[in-house]
Amino acid sequence: MPDSGYPWPIETSRLDNGLRVVVSEDRTAPAVAVNLWYDVGSRHEPAGQTGFAHLFEHLMFEGSVNVAKTEHMKLIQGSGGSLNATTNPDRTNYFETVPAEHLELALWLEADRMGGLVPALTQETLDNQRDVVKNERRQRYENVPYGDAWLRLLPLLYPPGHPYHHATIGSMADLNAADLATFQAFHQTYYAPNNAVLTVVGDATASDVFALADKYFGALPARDDIPSAPDGRSVPATGQTAVESVSADVPAPRVYIAHRSYPFGTPGYNVITVLATILGSGRGSRLYQRLADGERIAQPDLVGAYGVDLAHAPAPLIATATARPGVSAERLAEGLAEVVDELATVPVTAAELDRAKALLSTGWWRQLSTVDGRADLLGRYATQFGDPARIADQLPGLLAVTAEQIAEAAAEVLATDRVVLTYLPEETS
Repeated sequence: MPDSGYPWPIETSRLDNGLRVVVSEDRTAPAVAVNLWYDVGSRHEPAGQTGFAHLFEHLMFEGSVNVAKTEHMKLIQGSGGSLNATTNPDRTNYFETVPAEHLELALWLEADRMGGLVPALTQETLDNQRDVVKNERRQRYENVPYGDAWLRLLPLLYPPGHPYHHATIGSMADLNAADLATFQAFHQTYYAPNNAVLTVVGDATASDVFALADKYFGALPARDDIPSAPDGRSVPATGQTAVESVSADVPAPRVYIAHRSYPFGTPGYNVITVLATILGSGRGSRLYQRLADGERIAQPDLVGAYGVDLAHAPAPLIATATARPGVSAERLAEGLAEVVDELATVPVTAAELDRAKALLSTGWWRQLSTVDGRADLLGRYATQFGDPARIADQLPGLLAVTAEQIAEAAAEVLATDRVVLTYLPEETS
């Protein structure tokens, strides 16, 4: 295994307008990944504008000054490439992977919608994409068993006014209430070169990428006074367990237990990542061994634990289990809590630690095995920590975690406010 968590070269530059450019050359295959991270997510949204960052994830594909509606997608796919975009509380990113000879096309397209979306944005396009988001909410959250768990957990974990209090899908009332000018102002505020990181990984030299970035992005003006997101690093403790029970159209009881832990990118979050792997990843995990295989109160494929990698506040640690037929929600919740709480009292074994680190190592290298996976990670470290080279510290940081650190983190995190969310099948007559 390589000594470094990132054994490829990394070169960086910054345009006069503030756009940061990151290049990692890899001549293995004639392909390049282009990834543009904007430092805007749901945590930046002012009151009354929830869901705006996610809506722009859709609007950015609906045409710009020199690109007709849906043409961005047609051009990339017609060139043999793939593309998409995602939004989370911390950021929005847009990405393409194309044959290396089409790098210039991808950069021109991204630059055109960075600087040219607002003049092309119409009321018809806005209304159409609002309807798309409403449908997405129904399909992903409202009409799926347990689908709104994340929408419920966030406000239980973070108080009103906290930047992580609401999910990226946002409020349909907020989206409906805002006019075209409000959406245009949001884009003009945040989608600026000095609020973005452009990453290119693959079959291209750094000097060529820097020249093309300047050619297509260099004339875009920087934006002054981009507002910072509210500071969410400190979350006042309530000293109480937040409990919510939901009767819904679900096939079996399900329980979530959640705590606030440490921000992604800190040594504490590395410990939580290993802890969560020991607790809830796969058949060798404590949750599976105890609740699915041992006591047989949880469905084998529906137990797990994970940290949510949010970087600007204490991030969630979540454990969940779904009941086998005939098992009550109360019994399931009791069993889940027992296994979670034992993290602070039952020492992690050497075998558990080795297994967790092996799983995390495999997952890390799998993510880095593609140019698009590397481009996304480099963009993340450049945007959130100011240095893409910090990517090389991630895997060594995970592999350095000790059993003693896990016990200490478990004792600290599990002593903080607990959230218990329970789903109960609706009673039928």
